[in-house]
Amino acid sequence: MSKTILVVDDEPDVVTYLSTVLKDAGYDTLEAANGDEAMEQIRKGHPDLITLDITMPEMTGVKTYRQLKEDEALRRVPVIIVTGVTHDFKQFISSRAQVPAPEGYLEKPVKPEDLLAEVKRLVGNAEPALKPA
Repeated sequence: MSKTILVVDDEPDVVTYLSTVLKDAGYDTLEAANGDEAMEQIRKGHPDLITLDITMPEMTGVKTYRQLKEDEALRRVPVIIVTGVTHDFKQFISSRAQVPAPEGYLEKPVKPEDLLAEVKRLVGNAEPALKPA
């Protein structure tokens, strides 16, 4: 069974780009355009990993991240922050006492090899390794 990654971004082009890179590498993807959609997808789709934009309408990525990490059932899902917000934001979000630092952080524009390296580091390859017979 392939690993599932939820791509959360309010820019449709970014969602398409990240999803395509992940699908081409063998991962399954779910998509959400804001934090409310993301939380709904997380609860019903149980992704193995989440890529999360910070600046989104309705529910921001920061609020979504906080809700995710404060929920006992969901807090173990790794999150890669994918944002155009400056590098200083990484220090900011990593220093919050209320929630743990994100497991990964990528600045836009994201290079495919950087995204795949982070995803593999956090959840492994798309397909689980087959055990020898």
